[in-house]
Amino acid sequence: MHDKEFYLKVKDYSVSKETFELYHNKTLDLLMTHPKPDPENLSRYYESDDYISHTDGKRSLFEKAYHIVKNIALKKKVCMINFQQIGKGRLLDIGAGTGDFLLAAKENGWATVGYEPSDKARNIAMSKGVSFTDRTEKLPNYSLDVITMWHVLEHVSNVEAQISELKRLLKPNGTIFIAVPNFKSYDAQHYGEFWAAYDVPRHLYHFSKTAIKLLFQKEELDLIKIIPMKFDSFYVSLLSEKYKTGTMNYFKAFITGLKSNAKGNRSKEYSSHIYILKNTKTDINSLESLF
Repeated sequence: MHDKEFYLKVKDYSVSKETFELYHNKTLDLLMTHPKPDPENLSRYYESDDYISHTDGKRSLFEKAYHIVKNIALKKKVCMINFQQIGKGRLLDIGAGTGDFLLAAKENGWATVGYEPSDKARNIAMSKGVSFTDRTEKLPNYSLDVITMWHVLEHVSNVEAQISELKRLLKPNGTIFIAVPNFKSYDAQHYGEFWAAYDVPRHLYHFSKTAIKLLFQKEELDLIKIIPMKFDSFYVSLLSEKYKTGTMNYFKAFITGLKSNAKGNRSKEYSSHIYILKNTKTDINSLESLF
């Protein structure tokens, strides 16, 4: 990727305490974490009991609140998918964590499969009765009606290769749901280097709406809708307060979250977005591999 300039220095507050740099790709309006950890070393940056998406922990008020909000969000996600994709078929969740979304979709009538690189999280998920593949490459071409990546694309080491794989897997008129943080939100600007959603170096890329549109456009996947994730501004602000001041200032975080959503209502730049993309341009000739 070309046309890069230095953007910001950010510390890994949750695990290693190391400092990383963010560079801005102006063509795509995309931030990239530098240096990018080697694949064989990346797993050590996830080794923390505080990495909440890889556990079902409810040790603190914060973790309990997280799971309450998560359960509300799960129901909304399933309803959203049912609305966008007519007829329940086969669904893949990439980066499935401890499997709660897969379980909710399965109970709603979807035929589900997950992919999760963390052994710890995957084992928890499998105990709930959901099934996994160890590599998405094992799944057939054009075999999925829906693919979801809930706050996962930012963790992927090669974004363009991942999007190409999504295109390969998706049926004609299938739907992809991508949730990622938005570095152009008010809370990102307010907290700067302390913004928790930078989460370096686990987050290797940091997306804008322009970046998502252009990256998926290369694979002829059409961005049809953007939905704000309004709860995220409060969750991210709580962690950002902790990184900035050493304590979770609930009142300040709540006010910042409210302000971020109010400003997002005008600018359409929220703390996180869900992007809905459709496969409307599958080459008919390439479908011969199905038969």
